[in-house]
Amino acid sequence: MKLFLDSSVLLAAAGSADGASRFLFLNAAAQGWRLLSSPYCVDETVRNLRKLGPKATAYWRASLSLHLILVPIELAFDKVLVFPKAKDRPVLLSALGADADALLTLDEADFQRVIGAQIYGLQVRSPGQFLMEQRAAGLI
Repeated sequence: MKLFLDSSVLLAAAGSADGASRFLFLNAAAQGWRLLSSPYCVDETVRNLRKLGPKATAYWRASLSLHLILVPIELAFDKVLVFPKAKDRPVLLSALGADADALLTLDEADFQRVIGAQIYGLQVRSPGQFLMEQRAAGLI
C-alpha cells in the first residue's frame, strides 16, 4: 500500500514518539506500507523542524528521512480538479500523480473539509483515521 505523507505528518512523526504519525514509520516495513512524499513536502518539513527543537531535527535526519520514497512534484492533472488552496495543490497533485492509495494529512481544514474523504480513488485521511480503519479491517 502506497501512503503519501504531507508535511504535517512528517513533522508530527519527527516531533512525537507516541503518535500515529511516528507509528507509520515504525511499522511501515512490517505492514508493507510504502511511505511516499515529495521534495515540496520535505522542504516544508525541514523549514519547520527547528520549531520542534533539536531532538526532532536529529530524529528526522537519522531515521525518518531515510524511510521516505520521494516522488516528483506534480503541478498539473489531466482531470477536473477544483482545489482552492494554492500552497496545498502540489501536495494533492503529487499524491494523485504517484498513484498513492491514501494521502495522509493532519490538515483537515485544507484537505478533508474541502475535498472530502476521497478524490479520484485517493483516500484522504489523518494518520489516526487510517490506522483505525486498518485495525477495524484486521490488518494490524
